[in-house]
Amino acid sequence: MIDAITLPDPSISCTSCEACCCRLEVMLITETGVPERFIETDDWGGRTMARLDDGWCAALDRNTLSCSIYEKRPLICREFEMGGYECKVERGPASPVI
Repeated sequence: MIDAITLPDPSISCTSCEACCCRLEVMLITETGVPERFIETDDWGGRTMARLDDGWCAALDRNTLSCSIYEKRPLICREFEMGGYECKVERGPASPVI
């Protein structure tokens, strides 16, 4: 039996996106160097990326829709593959999931 591999959709690029993934809740489960000003801690000690009133991640540059801390982004953001299944789901009907 041959394992199937799902490849990312090459027609999808972060440069043509509306930063859909930057509206998701991002839990900080490893240390990547995220600056403290972008971290929120709940009453039980759980740490997440801070979001502003518009619901987008506080580290998102609103002018470029790029991550302002890309080299220090959380593990979950590193694993969220551009053009992958989760990316397509967040982008919605414009990029149908096959």
